[in-house]
Parts: sequence; structure tokens; C-alpha cells
Amino acid sequence: MSLSVRELWTAVHGMFLGATFLLAFAGGLAGLYSLRPKWLTPEGIRERVVRLRWGTTIMALAAWLTVITGTYIVYPWYRAKAPAGADLSLYPRSFLKADPSLAAWHTFGMEWKEHIAWFAPMLATVVAYVAWKYGARLAEDDQLRRMMIVIFILAFATAAIAGLLGALITKVAPVL
Repeated sequence: MSLSVRELWTAVHGMFLGATFLLAFAGGLAGLYSLRPKWLTPEGIRERVVRLRWGTTIMALAAWLTVITGTYIVYPWYRAKAPAGADLSLYPRSFLKADPSLAAWHTFGMEWKEHIAWFAPMLATVVAYVAWKYGARLAEDDQLRRMMIVIFILAFATAAIAGLLGALITKVAPVL
């Protein structure tokens, strides 16, 4: 099996970085949810806070790297204009826009995906910042912890929507 440079970058963007972000969510959510003084000893809280800080930081970095590689490496290949008479299957945006039955993949799917994806790293960074700033106080402050859980879920939801749209668009019009 061999991959072109474009296919490799698309895989790094979606399958490695995007999947790392999405998988890290489960651990981070469990860490936030279970960070409660009645469930843990003081030593357990300290240990969980260390994991939460580093886990949310790695998750935020994965999110930033995902949107940056998508925006500045993969998306320009998607957006490239097809020269007159070219094989449109090699130009995903032109391919989608040329067929009215597929045009919504670009006009709705890609346009929405490229904008919503940027919310995920911003929201994930908020959670990482709060984990570093407040640490063990997250265990004591139910309202703050719940707020971080909501922001964390919003980060996941925006990344999941962008990832799903990206995977579906790539299925219809891959970047070759």
C-alpha cells in the first residue's frame, strides 16, 4: 500500500490528529466528572489533577494541530481550481460544485466544517487553561467543574461535526 503526499497529510490530519483529539475526550471527560472530594482522597485528587492538566493540554494541542493542518495543508488542495478540460475528480471542490446533486457537500458541508472546526481548539484550550489555573479547586467547586464539562462537550461536539463532515466529503470527493 502506498499513499501520495496528499493522502498522507489527509490521514495525519483526520486519522491521527483528529482521532487523538476525539479519543482524548473520553479520558478528559471521565477525569473532570470524577474529580470530586467525596469520591477521592486528597492524594487521589492531586494525581487526577496532574493527569487532567496534561491530558487536556495534549488534547488542546491535538485540536490546534488538526485545524492548522486542515486549513493550511489539506484545504488548499481541496480548494484548488480545475483548469479547463481537467479531470474534475482530481479537484474535489470543482467536482462537487459541478454536479448539482453533490453541490450541497461543498455549499453546506465544507463551508460549515471549515468554520466550526476552529471552535474545538479554542474551547479545548479554555478547559486546559482552567485545569492548570484552578487545579484541585475544580474538585471543590461543582459549578466550575460542571461549566468545564459543558465547554469540554462543546469542544468535542464541534470537532465531531467537523470530523464527520470531513470524512463524508472525503468519501464523495477525496483529495488525491
